[in-house]
Amino acid sequence: MLDPALEADHTRPMGARVHLVDGTYELFRAHFGAPSSRAPDGREVGAIRGLLRSLLGLLGEPEVTHLGVAFDHTVESFRNELFEGYKTGEGIDPELYAQFPLAEEASRALGLCTWPMIELEADDALATAARRLGEDAQVAQVLICSPDKDLMQCVRGDRVICVDRMRGKRYDAEGVQEKMGVPPSSIPDWLALVGDAADGIPGIPRWGAKSAAAALSAYGRLEAIPDDAERWTVKVRGAQRLAESLRAHREDALRYRALTRLREDAEIETGLEALRWRGCDFEALGALAESLGDRRLVGRAREVQGRRERALSGR
Repeated sequence: MLDPALEADHTRPMGARVHLVDGTYELFRAHFGAPSSRAPDGREVGAIRGLLRSLLGLLGEPEVTHLGVAFDHTVESFRNELFEGYKTGEGIDPELYAQFPLAEEASRALGLCTWPMIELEADDALATAARRLGEDAQVAQVLICSPDKDLMQCVRGDRVICVDRMRGKRYDAEGVQEKMGVPPSSIPDWLALVGDAADGIPGIPRWGAKSAAAALSAYGRLEAIPDDAERWTVKVRGAQRLAESLRAHREDALRYRALTRLREDAEIETGLEALRWRGCDFEALGALAESLGDRRLVGRAREVQGRRERALSGR
């Protein structure tokens, strides 16, 4: 259920707690939320500097020991072949788009396991890692660090949860049900009905968040919702028109669900040793700091790493 704090849960069994970070979301958030900044050569690098601050903040938390960061290397993926209206790079600020490669470089310089996705998307990498690590007996908990509704389908009980770092909230299966009105397994169906403007998915006419949650709470998946509202076992306002709309657009709904369902077969390294944070690559970080014109970056990274080393040594 919803947890108001982000402190470690010491009641959980011993084992690794793995943090999976939506790097593309972090980059976009930094671009729109952090101040503009120019590198010595004139390039806009405000998003990268914001991303680095965010990742260093995460590394500064004592509970964070194993991390994987996923990025969209390009905006387009296999989903663009399935649906013409799916999101593309059109309309993205060129100065933000130019920072995509730098984001991966920054993540690696911090010593983080980095997954740049090309044919699949960053969310698919996170879904793959969440499934594999959630089944690993050496893992106590998997925390997917993103507020993206798509990723809520990956939640499994309180073993795999979603974390909204900005709002300080965590969502386990009960929390997803409370927030969205459906269990994690029904999130792709819910998105297919309601739509997702960020991904270019229009949804089904007349269907909204409440009607989708009510119908799916009773039927669980799109195929199980009867064509005829007279057969519905749940009371929904405007049921007749909703049923007519779904009947007319059922093939579209199934196509949209195929888009919103995350893949769990990404070819990425998800072993615990690969995800264990062993410290920054200070040579690479120094070169990056110089190119960004950020004189304080290396010092901040050394401070974060030093605090962790002192904590581990008991000093």
